[in-house]
Amino acid sequence: MKPQACELLIRGGTVIDGTGAARRAADVAVDGDRIAAVGRLDGVRAEREIDASGLVVSPGFVDVHTHDDRAVLSDPGMACKVSQGVTTVVAGNCGVSLAPLHGREPPPPLNLLGGTDWYRFPTFAAYREELEGSPPALNVAMQVGHTALRAQVMDGLDRAATGREIERMVELADEGMRAGCIGFSTGLAYPPARAAPTEEVLAIAHRVAARGGMHSTHMRDEEGGVLDSIRETARIGREAGIGIVISHHKCAGRENWGRTRETLALIAEAQETQSLDLDVYPYVAGSTVLLMEIVARSEKVLVSWSEPHPEVAGRPLEEVAREWGCGVEEAVARLQPAGGIYFMMDEDDLARILEFPGAMIGSDGLPHDVFPHPRLWGTFPRVLGHYSRDRGLIGLEDAVHRMTGKPAAVFGLAGRGEVRPGAWADLVLFDPDGIIDAATFEDPARPAAGIRSVFVNGREVWALGAAVASPGPGPGRLLRRTPAQGRA
Repeated sequence: MKPQACELLIRGGTVIDGTGAARRAADVAVDGDRIAAVGRLDGVRAEREIDASGLVVSPGFVDVHTHDDRAVLSDPGMACKVSQGVTTVVAGNCGVSLAPLHGREPPPPLNLLGGTDWYRFPTFAAYREELEGSPPALNVAMQVGHTALRAQVMDGLDRAATGREIERMVELADEGMRAGCIGFSTGLAYPPARAAPTEEVLAIAHRVAARGGMHSTHMRDEEGGVLDSIRETARIGREAGIGIVISHHKCAGRENWGRTRETLALIAEAQETQSLDLDVYPYVAGSTVLLMEIVARSEKVLVSWSEPHPEVAGRPLEEVAREWGCGVEEAVARLQPAGGIYFMMDEDDLARILEFPGAMIGSDGLPHDVFPHPRLWGTFPRVLGHYSRDRGLIGLEDAVHRMTGKPAAVFGLAGRGEVRPGAWADLVLFDPDGIIDAATFEDPARPAAGIRSVFVNGREVWALGAAVASPGPGPGRLLRRTPAQGRA
């Protein structure tokens, strides 16, 4: 039913509704935090009108792979995300979460989020209380990190957990689910979780599945053993009866370039019988803590941060080593603790993954790096501008669907990801001809072009290239999972 009046009327735009359906000309009415009507709304009165002529009106983008656990507390404006149209972030990825870990020095990669001063949450309920006490500008869906669980309950991480330690991890994961987490994540490729056998992960997966949760994974191997890692991942999903998302799918290392033909075929085969999805970021370089084992397999490495040598952030590692008159291995040791940007992937593999049906988009940005990977600021406009519009790899409606309705369904975010009456008013207005990423490896913290306005729960948080100043707490909310939402 067409309302007589509303608070906000977005008039004359082209609606791409997040379902994958064809674009259409329509007005969008917003009342409070919900969409009130979509269609031809002549005669409707509004407190505020926006002329969206020439613009696409879409659901807000869901960044399905982030490390924003701390950022939403320390930088609640979240300009790096809302500036590119993101209205919801999924955090707690790669086994890394702020909660539940306290009273211990976080080993890499947990230190991507900070030191012991930030690892102060003994339960997820404690984290939720702080987040809800000072809400950020966007919505947050949280996962419990398996590596955080290990670091909290184990006295050494270079071994499998004991039966009692697994029981304690399961208890803490259960607390997280009851307190509002949507699932749990693993980072089995990293040293603190590498010794965990499949059975350890399965024990947690069974409990999380019983609570209606899902599981995302930075798999055990994204290089030579990538096929075995996919098989292990699929096994966990089947045996625990849990939906799984393969994080930032790739085939890293020159000797593995081209193997996405094999990996994607294996994933497609598994999808015929179980819930298995994947996400990808639109770059051929990744970023994480600085580890010599990754440096040795990379084409090029940039230093993204270094605690003892902050002055070298943004510089090539080999250049730093030459300047210091030492080998790369010694330079890596002297820089610790530190982070790196690793050029490891092939453009043809990336394009193949982006074209894979249903592949979701996640930035995997690291907001606390001194010199971050440009994916932190540019991921979603890069997909829409470079890969959809300019290269034609993905149709615009499909690209928007994979950033909105698809992740909302996979992660169980009820009422999100669609432009329809009754849905939450998370909205992006963008210029389809002008949207493009501006962040580069040389200048990584530049807002994208082509984003006109971003609304979170009905409140404008970004407009015309700048954050919208507003007194009081942000409009973002902690989102719980609604498994009945189903998958798209």
